[in-house]
Amino acid sequence: MTGKLIATAVYLGCCFWLSWKAWKETGSNADYMLAGRQAGPFVMAMSYGATFISTSAIIGFGGAAAMFGFSVLWLTVLNIGVGVFIAMVFFGRRTRRMGLALDSHTFPELLGRRYDSRFIQGFSGSIIFLFIPVYAAAVLIGIARLAEVSLGVPYVAALLSVTAILALYVITGGIKAVMYTDAFQGTLMVLMMLMLVGYTYWMLGGVIPAHETLSDMAPLMPEKLRAGGMLGWTQGTVTGSPLWLVIYTTIVYGVGVGVLAQPQLAVRYMTVPSDRELHRAVLFGGVFILLMTGVAFTVGALSNAVFFQKFGKIAIQMGGGNVDKIIPAYVETMMPGWFSGFFLLAMMAAAMSTMSGQYHTGGTALGHDIITRTLGRKQQGLAANRIGVVITILASLVWAWVLPGSVIARATAFFFGLCAATFLPAYSLGLYWRGMTKTGAKVSMLGGFAASMFWLLFIHEKEAAAIGLCRWLTGKATLVADAVPGSALHLLQWVDPNVVALPLSFLLAAGVSTATRPVAREHLDLCYSRC
Repeated sequence: MTGKLIATAVYLGCCFWLSWKAWKETGSNADYMLAGRQAGPFVMAMSYGATFISTSAIIGFGGAAAMFGFSVLWLTVLNIGVGVFIAMVFFGRRTRRMGLALDSHTFPELLGRRYDSRFIQGFSGSIIFLFIPVYAAAVLIGIARLAEVSLGVPYVAALLSVTAILALYVITGGIKAVMYTDAFQGTLMVLMMLMLVGYTYWMLGGVIPAHETLSDMAPLMPEKLRAGGMLGWTQGTVTGSPLWLVIYTTIVYGVGVGVLAQPQLAVRYMTVPSDRELHRAVLFGGVFILLMTGVAFTVGALSNAVFFQKFGKIAIQMGGGNVDKIIPAYVETMMPGWFSGFFLLAMMAAAMSTMSGQYHTGGTALGHDIITRTLGRKQQGLAANRIGVVITILASLVWAWVLPGSVIARATAFFFGLCAATFLPAYSLGLYWRGMTKTGAKVSMLGGFAASMFWLLFIHEKEAAAIGLCRWLTGKATLVADAVPGSALHLLQWVDPNVVALPLSFLLAAGVSTATRPVAREHLDLCYSRC
């Protein structure tokens, strides 16, 4: 325990030194929001990756992989192909150039200025400010649970301590503090994940024996999961079954595509001085994502074999029915004692790097996009952004206090899907299509948001049943709860909202734009002047 505390103190000391360095270099609002547009490729890529990958991926989705097996690795494929390559090459270059041409400092401001609409900027900022605390809370829950298991720290004390540390450097140092600490924390995360996967395969006798052992354990799949369509941890699921829909529509599709419209990631493109840094960042980012999600999902699935050999139990039993506790329990019980302390630091790094980006994005959405721009309080500037960060941090802490267990992966998927349905059509088409109009963007954003929330509250069983609004209004858990079991209508309960909301949002964007007045030619020339 003493070693863990010393290692934690050293880690925090490094973070505070980097934060102090960033604070000394932050002299303007542009520095606070975009790091002066001078970030290098390694710092940008590691900050992007560390913000993208957090305890939600390693602990939350790692725990999900312990239940669903190697099927979850398809998310890694999309994370790299979509979240790094397509994001940086096709979205990053145009976002940086258009952001520079329009002097945009935040993701909502980029959308607002592309369509010359104060409403779009204010609406985008409001969605981010209102919902990013839920995502941040899921990440905060992950690191608090790990500290509870690894250090014996009470859950509430862990929540308060991590929040206080993050508040100190995000409020003072802005995005420079976020990116500097992200690069350091991302490097630490890579080292720990390499050790984790290597030791796991060693315990199981190598790569091939490990996978063979897990394949042979298919008969041990819990009956509840088998009834939902699971065949085994390496065998996958029955196509079209409820769990097949959960894995491929919510986890793989919802998160894998939703990354393109993540505001805390999109702003990273505008922090580099040229396209060259973005292209170089693809390699750093791709390797980082592979070592993070690929390792987490692989170890999560293989933990079933390790636990069974040692204790005669599968992972979900070792986690006490809570998937968010599986990876912490695996590290504490199966890894060497010295490793658990370092892994705690890596997970703290994963959580803090992601939450710092979330706090900064939510805070600037409130301070810059709502208070300063939409409400016209231009004199607020840097002070408004810092106030916004404080409020975002407090909102995240409240959500972390009240959200139930086993929520990390689901809350992450919810935020990714909501952002995709609300922002992706207006964002992507706005970057490449001159015919995308202000009205088309407004209708697409409002329609995508409404469709996503309706499906979440009234159709998707997991959230609709937990929130209870549908039952309160109709007396049923979901609107399709009493449909014939096994019918297409009944299966809609396990179809992710984004499967319906995102295509609808794209159709609204394209259809309305072709039928409404185009944006002024002079404004479009300005938008695309650097593209």
